[in-house]
Amino acid sequence: MKQRFDMSKVAPEGYKAMFGLEKYLQGTQIEPLHKELIKIRASQINGCAFCIDMHTKDARKMGETEQRIYALNAWRETPFFSPEERAILALTEEVTLISNHVSDATFNEAISLLGEELTAQVIMAAVVINSWNRIAISSLLMPAVDEA
Repeated sequence: MKQRFDMSKVAPEGYKAMFGLEKYLQGTQIEPLHKELIKIRASQINGCAFCIDMHTKDARKMGETEQRIYALNAWRETPFFSPEERAILALTEEVTLISNHVSDATFNEAISLLGEELTAQVIMAAVVINSWNRIAISSLLMPAVDEA
């Protein structure tokens, strides 16, 4: 498959605006590894190979374990994630699959464990990675093949 176009060149102002949202996320209370979990999980749901490749590599560089990365798409079935991470992942999934809505149970659990401000920041992080996924998928942005 060939990339359709480079969004940064075709719509540079829109692309630049996306980086403004990324800058906002850098200043949030969300722990760096939690940001990567949000990015990986939403990208798995959306089927964004480029973002999965990028964010699993970034997570590994930050010290995330292979075991947790491999099990992320089945996080509910593992003991590997803290209650706060589970709330973050559940909220990320429901924001990503928004046509099913964010349930009161998921929202209330996030508020209980994370508080309002961090919950709002997690929602924003999920929104941002979902936007990046849509840019990458619609323009057929492909990950580079790592040479062994």
